[in-house]
Amino acid sequence: MSSSGKEQASLTGGHLQYVKGFAEEAIGSVTGSTAWQQSGQADKQGAVDEMRAASSDRKEAQEQRAASGSSWVAKEGIVESAAGKLSGCEGMKQEGEMKKQGGSQ
Repeated sequence: MSSSGKEQASLTGGHLQYVKGFAEEAIGSVTGSTAWQQSGQADKQGAVDEMRAASSDRKEAQEQRAASGSSWVAKEGIVESAAGKLSGCEGMKQEGEMKKQGGSQ
């Protein structure tokens, strides 16, 4: 079970890293700093790689979490979906939508 927890933390960490990269890239675009833009792009790519690696066991982790408190999973899905929409991260948005649907069953 601790393996699933680590995988879930990686997925969450990847989402946070993506949002950070999105912000860095936006700052770079506004200020004209290519270093900030490149740093943001690198962070976003690293985040995508981390999320892909972490998602290999996500279905099992979600099932365990849903069994322990489905309303919590649905609430987490609402927040994650909104963060995905705001940041432009399609994967985060989709993950949130899946949690919302799974948590409400």
